[in-house]
Amino acid sequence: MKKTMKDQKMVLIILLSNIFIAFLGIGLVIPVMPSFMNLMHLTGQTMGYLVAVFAMAQLIMSPFTGRWVDRYGRKKMIIIGLFLFAVSELIFGLGTNVSVLYIARVLGGISAAFIMPGVTAYIADVTSDEERPQAMGYMSAAISTGFIIGPGIGGFLAEYGIRMPFLFAAAIAFVACVSSIFVLKEPLTKTQLAEIAANAKQANFISDFKRSLQPLYFIAFIIVFVLAFGLSAYETVFSLFSDHKFGFTPKDIAVIITISSIFGVIVQIFLFGKMVDRLGEKKLIQICLIAGAILAAVSTMISGFWTVLTVTCFIFLAFDLLRPALTTFLSRAAGIEQGFVAGMNSTYTSLGNIVGPALGGILFDVNINFPYLFSAVIIVIGLGITIFWKEKQLG
Repeated sequence: MKKTMKDQKMVLIILLSNIFIAFLGIGLVIPVMPSFMNLMHLTGQTMGYLVAVFAMAQLIMSPFTGRWVDRYGRKKMIIIGLFLFAVSELIFGLGTNVSVLYIARVLGGISAAFIMPGVTAYIADVTSDEERPQAMGYMSAAISTGFIIGPGIGGFLAEYGIRMPFLFAAAIAFVACVSSIFVLKEPLTKTQLAEIAANAKQANFISDFKRSLQPLYFIAFIIVFVLAFGLSAYETVFSLFSDHKFGFTPKDIAVIITISSIFGVIVQIFLFGKMVDRLGEKKLIQICLIAGAILAAVSTMISGFWTVLTVTCFIFLAFDLLRPALTTFLSRAAGIEQGFVAGMNSTYTSLGNIVGPALGGILFDVNINFPYLFSAVIIVIGLGITIFWKEKQLG
């Protein structure tokens, strides 16, 4: 019988801290990137490529690391991921030419591919079906919180030098790595890992991708892609959209994103578990998709700071509830193969994060409203797909 979340408080704190630190490190560097760009004499195109190679590296590695999580254990993958993340931030902070920065970003993407499946599978292993939605809600909140406070801390640290946020991110990741070595214990026995490994084929991107097309997983993975695509397209053009259409200042935009994110985190922590209990994953996912599509379209018709803030709060909330609801469903469907499913979850998320911003930027150049309208259409398609979701899959 699994221990309750209360009995495993320290383990969950370490796991959530790990995922929080990874996303805090990503958020830390956001405010200094324009200054870093000027210091290194980088073009906007180069900065775009530096963002893309992170997602590409994560995309390519995720199926492999997902399998390795099942084969070699959750703890090892988490520790390796945190170590690689620390090294990537250190290299980026000390880098003096573009090729070194690319190496750092590739390492960062690989580290994310280790950390995400490892933590997701570990949480799934140590929580019961009843407690898992709440635990996944906490994980999603840790990700969001890292993004929220990261830029603020990064801006403060930049006062002490433009490279300081990167060095700080490396330091906290290393501390998390060391603490995980001593606090975390592998949740599966060697026999269980050997059994999973015996049932799994050699890690292969194509075979894993084909396997993700099975009816049990496919619809959920497509919605994972839709979520990542819609949210990244929305977020990528949000500051440009707000600046061009409403004349908002960077401070206005920062306030809207911060308040919206905090609102989402609060609901995740206190209400997500209850919402899943009352509605079930399928209905909650459908409600979030409906709200997301409507609000994305409404975003093209509104004006005024408070109206934009209100709409943004609820569209962020819809996306913030979708993520843990999908993760919970997938972890239940996975059985003992948590690593494979968590890895493919990361793969489809990366695909959305690569395609969404690219298309969002292209459409923005054509018409300022097109990225939001296109996001709405993609979300509606995702909603249509859930109609074919069989209830028995959610058992």
